[in-house]
Amino acid sequence: MKKILLLEDDRELGETLLELLEEEGYEVTLVRNASEAIDETYEKKFDLYIFDVNLPDMQGTQLLKSLRDADDVTPTVFISALSDLNSIAKGFEAGAEDYIKKPFMPEELLIRINAKLAKDKTNVLHFGSLEYDFSKHTLKKDGKLLALGDVQKALLEELLRNRGNVVDKEVLMEHLEHPSDAALRVAINKLKKTTGIEIGNIRGVGYIVEV
Repeated sequence: MKKILLLEDDRELGETLLELLEEEGYEVTLVRNASEAIDETYEKKFDLYIFDVNLPDMQGTQLLKSLRDADDVTPTVFISALSDLNSIAKGFEAGAEDYIKKPFMPEELLIRINAKLAKDKTNVLHFGSLEYDFSKHTLKKDGKLLALGDVQKALLEELLRNRGNVVDKEVLMEHLEHPSDAALRVAINKLKKTTGIEIGNIRGVGYIVEV
């Protein structure tokens, strides 16, 4: 299930979007201000951010810039009543992938989100002699399919979707049948041996793949 962080200080609009997105099958975390959003990004990994621009404690553009400066590359959509070209430009300069002007039909936002996340699902990532297909959940080396167990596949996909960022060990252990630090180390080492992918260990924090 795709996870979305929704930052909207307008209670009525926030609840409307929350209901719409959950009905579509997304797991949505709704927050009201930038401080809450920052806390959530520390604790969880999301597939998409939806940020209002005008917030009580910080501009959404400032929030996104701070996240980008911290190497958070999560795709982001801005929603805002500010429709002048300067405001829109600032949104994209901060690192957003899309900008929707208020007022808008909630269904319009849903169409854009579905398109964005559907595109991500069909991505094929090429690195060296390896190729990972996110839609088929398959890994090929030199064009030949590599056999991966369910746990290996889940760990690999988590690491590749967050490539360039450290994935918290607690997040990775969610994919293990009997989670523990030792079991995770064994699973990661097995994955490295099977695939030949360099997986960095940030001691006490988690693992990272740079591709």
